[in-house]
Amino acid sequence: MKLIADSGSTKTDWVLTNGSRIVERYQTQGINPFHQSEADILAILRSELLPSMEQWPEEIAFYGSGVRPELEPVMERLLRQAFPSADRVEAHGDLLGAARAVCGCAEGIACILGTGANSCLYDGQQIVSNTPPLGYILGDEGSGAVLGIRFLNALYKGFLPASVVEDFQRETGLAMADVIARVYRQPLANRFLASLSPFVNRHLTVPEVRLLVTDNFRSFFRRNVAQYQRPDLPIGFVGSIASCYESELREAAEAEGFKVGRVIKSPIEGLV
Repeated sequence: MKLIADSGSTKTDWVLTNGSRIVERYQTQGINPFHQSEADILAILRSELLPSMEQWPEEIAFYGSGVRPELEPVMERLLRQAFPSADRVEAHGDLLGAARAVCGCAEGIACILGTGANSCLYDGQQIVSNTPPLGYILGDEGSGAVLGIRFLNALYKGFLPASVVEDFQRETGLAMADVIARVYRQPLANRFLASLSPFVNRHLTVPEVRLLVTDNFRSFFRRNVAQYQRPDLPIGFVGSIASCYESELREAAEAEGFKVGRVIKSPIEGLV
């Protein structure tokens, strides 16, 4: 019996497996050892996960945001406290989880494209190289946050048709001053910027909007993936942005001389 987890800041998906058979699925709030205390994490495990389980795992594999190398032993210790009968426990960052989900045991390049962006060169077992994403201010090309930046820039500097501007004002009720306040004066600007993606997606038939999307992805390939110097390898993607704009992503990859492999919204199925 093996328990597999994929955790983000908002939620954690858990799947209990027996060989190739899925026994049960569970969901708890997100677990992030970088932002949460050990006591808080244990409380989530004991109050949200354990009461739902009728069978206990012998092995646990946990992949999550915030599980930096120095925090892997911390997360493993907490999981052992919650599951003292488990024989084997491992905890890793979400990027390794993405790589194992889309590449399996084969060499490849794995990427996360959601609110933020990340990528790595994967040898079939471990990450061997990582281009630092640098966050949405200094980097994160290809991400939902940067797509929001590019969209707003084009919107207010007159690069989009008047019909798109009118639709945006009508649907969101946001004036330029409101947008400036949300980005510069309120917390979690990256989430606000990424939240504009559904509007962008609904306007993909507008050539100027579609070009924003493909240019964002081309920038991701040029400034992140190209650094691995392995155009021969397939590139797998996980994340809402990759899944939502798969057609544009593949078009951008071809334009930059890369081949996209597997694209999935969530890594949990690939991990299973």
